[in-house]
Amino acid sequence: MAIKTEMVGQTFGPFERDYTTRDLSLFALGSGCAIDGKQDLEYVYEKDMKVLPTFCAMPIVDSEVTRTIDYGYNYAGSLHWSFDVTFHQPITRLNGKLSTKVLLKGLYDRGEGKGLLAQHVGDTYDEDGTLLFTNESWDCLIYDGGWGGPAAPKDIVEMPDREPDMVVTERIPENQALIYRLSGDYHPQHVDWEYAAANGMPRPILHAVSFAGVVCRHFIASVIPGEPERMTRFKTRITAPVLPGTTVRTEMWRMDDGRVHFRLVNADDPAAKPFLNWGVIEWR
Repeated sequence: MAIKTEMVGQTFGPFERDYTTRDLSLFALGSGCAIDGKQDLEYVYEKDMKVLPTFCAMPIVDSEVTRTIDYGYNYAGSLHWSFDVTFHQPITRLNGKLSTKVLLKGLYDRGEGKGLLAQHVGDTYDEDGTLLFTNESWDCLIYDGGWGGPAAPKDIVEMPDREPDMVVTERIPENQALIYRLSGDYHPQHVDWEYAAANGMPRPILHAVSFAGVVCRHFIASVIPGEPERMTRFKTRITAPVLPGTTVRTEMWRMDDGRVHFRLVNADDPAAKPFLNWGVIEWR
């Protein structure tokens, strides 16, 4: 199927999602909260509940969105490449409706065998029309390179050449992807063992927003404990898949008073390619 470049510049939606405390809690559980029944309980218990900020990374990768904005790619090769969420206002309502309009901003060719990069920009509003957050999200379509499109723009984030200032380690439960997918990303690569094997993986992989949520929790606990609403930006590149059961380590560097850079690595294999890299978190 030919790549439909004429779709670039079009806006799709609005994609609407009702949510309650149940949805917020389910998302948090799918991001590893309260594994011990106690840690990060504020994200899963409606008493004095807080919203885990990476909840805002989810609407743009909802299955309805990815199926609707079909520019002729092979769905089997769809991988989340990166995302950059700017939080304009914190989500303070624990029950409400989110409305997201998604611009297909660009399609870029990495070359034969390297895939296509798709750039989406989603603005999400509450039911009063208040802009809550903007998500610039990139997908890599690994089977769709070599179609003659433009090269992707460069994106450089400095990673300090020194030991991290903060480190947090956590083991990903084997069933975390099964919980997270109930938040709306039903791609079979996260649940179907035969599908995973056909695409070269030993088992279904974890959703990128799920393990980004692990980093988000680690940052909040280390830098702004109990105050997730202070976060203004979360940006990262997804550089390797996480297999459930892996022990991961978040490494964070303080760049200034309101900014850290981070990466997420395999705690048992430091030489392995990072799972997340060139990450930026900002807060007020």
